[in-house]
Amino acid sequence: MDPIHTVEMHTGGEPVRIVTAGYPPIPGETLLAKRRYAREHLDHLRRTVIFEPRGHYDMYGVVPVDPDRPEADLAVLFMHNEGYSTMCGHATIALGRWAVDSGLVPAVEPLTTLTLQVPAGLVRVSVDVTRGRTGATRFESVPAFVAAEGASVQIPASGPMAIDVAFGGAFYAIVAADAFGLDVRSSPTRDLVDAAWSVTRAVADAVPLDHPDDPDLGFLYGTILTDGDDEWSESPTANVCVFADREVDRSPTGSGVTARIALQYLRGQIEMGAERRFESVTGAVFTGRAIRETTAGDHPAVVVEVGGHAYYTGEATFTAESDDPLEPFLLR
Repeated sequence: MDPIHTVEMHTGGEPVRIVTAGYPPIPGETLLAKRRYAREHLDHLRRTVIFEPRGHYDMYGVVPVDPDRPEADLAVLFMHNEGYSTMCGHATIALGRWAVDSGLVPAVEPLTTLTLQVPAGLVRVSVDVTRGRTGATRFESVPAFVAAEGASVQIPASGPMAIDVAFGGAFYAIVAADAFGLDVRSSPTRDLVDAAWSVTRAVADAVPLDHPDDPDLGFLYGTILTDGDDEWSESPTANVCVFADREVDRSPTGSGVTARIALQYLRGQIEMGAERRFESVTGAVFTGRAIRETTAGDHPAVVVEVGGHAYYTGEATFTAESDDPLEPFLLR
């Protein structure tokens, strides 16, 4: 295997491993076609980069690819322990800073903008630049909408619950943690993961999902457990997102913030332009606000602006020796 070179970052404690060299070209006329090709033909490389002994169960990665939309400055595929996601807010925040710092996009003070193509669509990214130093990053989401409001779902060992499902670049089930007698700020992470995973499996079986743009977007990505604080407040509202194969997001989850804002706005709990803060299990905070109404097929939708900070943790070169008998693996 050729060496794979990466830049290592984190956003709110959630890792972002950006592949900068060593991946082969990924063919496909569209980004979703590239995603399918990577899943079907290059998944051994995802496992090499994400799995142990080079990664870990909760690692998250990004592979830049050629965009197929002429307005895009950059296109990416996102990857995790289970496969390839369609949108990732924490990685988008990191990518914005990296794109400016690496010179991929020329820095313009005080605000550098770029257009990022992700499998879910186009995302507008803005990076604060002051005296040549990059700072906070914000992005404008793809159209976000509510797919199911208060759907009655039978949760094993808990009984029927009213579950909301919203799209923020990926579909999330959203429910307050106290429905399980848990608190997102103080309950053991394992208990939160078990509860969220039970919701994900039940909702995936009971609530049909489709996206008006492409069938490849129509799947449940994970569950967000919240503190139930959905009305606007100056205090941050806390949540934990469990996605892919029981992977725990250390950040507030950018696409999850997008989905929560869409749900709050379309319920009349938050006004257009009103900014809320969202806190994760690490205490990291993202901001989110609905900035304009739009549609997604027949769904009323909003575009959401999400903001946060990303930081560098290092660089890496990964190799796999030909006589190494150990295949990539995961322990939990």
